[in-house]
Amino acid sequence: MRILLVEDHVELQHWVSKALRDANLTVECAATGADADALLHTQDYALVILDLTLPKMDGLDVLRRLRARGGARGGTPVLILTARGGLEEKVQGLNLGADDYLAKPFELAELEARVKALLRRRFGGGGNENLVQRCGGLSFDTVSRMFHYCGEPLALTPREHAVLEALIARPGRALSKDKLFDEVFALVDDANVDAIELYIHRIRKKLERRADGNAAIVTLRGIGYLLQERQA
Repeated sequence: MRILLVEDHVELQHWVSKALRDANLTVECAATGADADALLHTQDYALVILDLTLPKMDGLDVLRRLRARGGARGGTPVLILTARGGLEEKVQGLNLGADDYLAKPFELAELEARVKALLRRRFGGGGNENLVQRCGGLSFDTVSRMFHYCGEPLALTPREHAVLEALIARPGRALSKDKLFDEVFALVDDANVDAIELYIHRIRKKLERRADGNAAIVTLRGIGYLLQERQA
């Protein structure tokens, strides 16, 4: 899943983005409010982590403009991460449409937990029955962010993890190569859309190693890829 981190403090941006990438998330960064506004106008993100005190455009204005757009992009979850932690500003941010608010200084573990909660709420529903996504013998725990196959951990690289996470979130539904590319790669990555074929091939190999496994990635020519339970 692709996240936009809007933070102008270089060192903090580095450590937060590293922590999120270690949690198998794709992260893009913006250092100004204007840059963030431009990206949110043209790109789809699973979540935005937004500082408020930003050069060129205040974070609250970024949030206000995002919500005013409406549609799918306008409804992107926003977690405000800021040193402006007073009650009045928290209320203002939440009233403008922020989904969560975390004041600096903060612990990375708490940020990761809040990010996971917002992603579960958006993609997996809010109940306990949605904490684990399944397709046959393949399962993905949205809390631990771990895949298991036939009861054992499935070893995946970060890119493979991102591809398979996108597919298991929509079992039985085809995802185009372009859509998978958008979810797996950040804009700054030096890659092209054909790289998705390589990751699909690698994941298939790992799924096929288990003779008792029944999850398969199917290619629909001209449409994309879908994850489904293989019939005996």
